[in-house]
Amino acid sequence: MVVLFIAGPEQRTMPIQMWSGIREQISPTILAVATMLVLLSMLLLTTLELLRRRSERLRGLSPD
Repeated sequence: MVVLFIAGPEQRTMPIQMWSGIREQISPTILAVATMLVLLSMLLLTTLELLRRRSERLRGLSPD
């Protein structure tokens, strides 16, 4: 949402393009990008959690 306020009128950033695409028509491209962003976020969060657990196990903090 911040990009909508700080980007100039001549700039077409991805959030602005997605917002205008949703308002005008629901495009399969926009849906695909949104799905990829959600999957990427989930992958990163899962990786971070696995690394955190591994780090705890190596330091002996986990009662496993």
